[in-house]
Amino acid sequence: MKREFLLNIVFLLTANLLIKPFYLFGIDRGVQNTVSEAEYGLYFALFNFTFLFQIVNDFGIQNYNNRHLSQHRQLLVKYFPNFMVLKGLLSIVYLGLVLGVGWLAGYTLPHFGLLLFIAFNQMLFSLLIYLRSNITGLGYYRLDSLLSVTDRLLLILICGLLLWSKWAPGPFQIEWFVWAQTASLGFTALLAFGLVARRLPRLRLRVRPAFLRYLLRESAPYALSIFLMSAYYRLDGIMIEQLLAEGAREAGLYASAYRLYEAANVVGFLFAGLLLPIFSRMLKEQEPVQELAGFGFRLITLGALTLLAGVVFYRTPIMEALYDSGSAYSGRILLYLCLGFVGVAGTYIYGTLLVAGGCTKQLNRAFAIGLLINLGLNIVLIPQLKAEGAAIATFVTQAFIISAELWLSARYLKVNVPLRTWAQLAVAGGLLFGTAYAIYQSELLVWYWSFFGILGAGGGIALFFVLQNGQLRGYWRGNT
Repeated sequence: MKREFLLNIVFLLTANLLIKPFYLFGIDRGVQNTVSEAEYGLYFALFNFTFLFQIVNDFGIQNYNNRHLSQHRQLLVKYFPNFMVLKGLLSIVYLGLVLGVGWLAGYTLPHFGLLLFIAFNQMLFSLLIYLRSNITGLGYYRLDSLLSVTDRLLLILICGLLLWSKWAPGPFQIEWFVWAQTASLGFTALLAFGLVARRLPRLRLRVRPAFLRYLLRESAPYALSIFLMSAYYRLDGIMIEQLLAEGAREAGLYASAYRLYEAANVVGFLFAGLLLPIFSRMLKEQEPVQELAGFGFRLITLGALTLLAGVVFYRTPIMEALYDSGSAYSGRILLYLCLGFVGVAGTYIYGTLLVAGGCTKQLNRAFAIGLLINLGLNIVLIPQLKAEGAAIATFVTQAFIISAELWLSARYLKVNVPLRTWAQLAVAGGLLFGTAYAIYQSELLVWYWSFFGILGAGGGIALFFVLQNGQLRGYWRGNT
């Protein structure tokens, strides 16, 4: 399992790092710089609004299916047709809920066309993630890696033509961005459906109410996790837009920094998607997971610290270079979000382990407390500090969540982070920030070369500490 994890995480990261940074910093950034801040801020708020109802759209099906299918692969024939029917029914309820609550929340008819397509894209995205959970559950990790970048590659091609080619029908509009997402997600979902259907001896969709109720009951704890996480991840953008007089503009500024936070989260999301079926299978077969969890934690935490070191010293130049609205203010927003990412990085390891270990009830309690913390801090800080206050709330919330997950893992799964690992992280962090400070003070290079120099130094330090004691050789050979 360890060798499989190392091989696939390298393949997964390579595929995604070739495609997704270009999408985020080329296409998504290009869209925000082309349309107005208020226009993009409205899109960002609507996008976050539709995310709040993912509990209905997904209902925990992805995590439940990924965990159980990886343990019992023969269940694909039974589960897949019923889950497809269930997904269709949930999508109808989701769409009605988004539009109904959107109307009550004050979104008017001019906003409804955009809200409708954003909600439809969320339905397509949820379907795609479910289809991919079947592929990883069956152990086709590299095939899933290719699917993970297909929609973004198509979006790059479509939006690239609309943004920069002479064939664009006029000035770029935010609606084009949303419609391009519809096309790319729709095609990728069809492709994923075909790949799963080929592995079935037959496919017949039937409505079986008793079995659908069983699936809903079994998926409910995972659904609650999705809702609570979506709430404390996405409330900030909505609350900024609703609580401030210039809410749309502030939401746009927050979105510009949040995009980099999401870019970093892509790596963590890939770790979680790969580790969930691996952890589930190892726990079922009673294999020890302590070493694999520790390896993943060191790897992703050192990566997060490396990114933080670069942002600490060059936060303002980064935002000014990427966005027309970049400033010291948006640089501070980015700094607090990157501090939060150091915490959230670990949740992709230990939160995933808790899900694989069936500790969703305990995990949901932690998420509920985290949501209350986030909500309270946003109510207090946004009116005073605007978007910067929301970023501080995100940082504090993520610090609480990773602390809770580490405690829950130690208590219920007997998997902890040894003192030796904390000592290694402390020493590596000290070396990393010392090196970053020396590079910053030298002023020998243009700032962006210094920034990449910090990332390179961090990569070297991380490689040294992560792969000590011949650990890489043990993983490569698949030793347990």
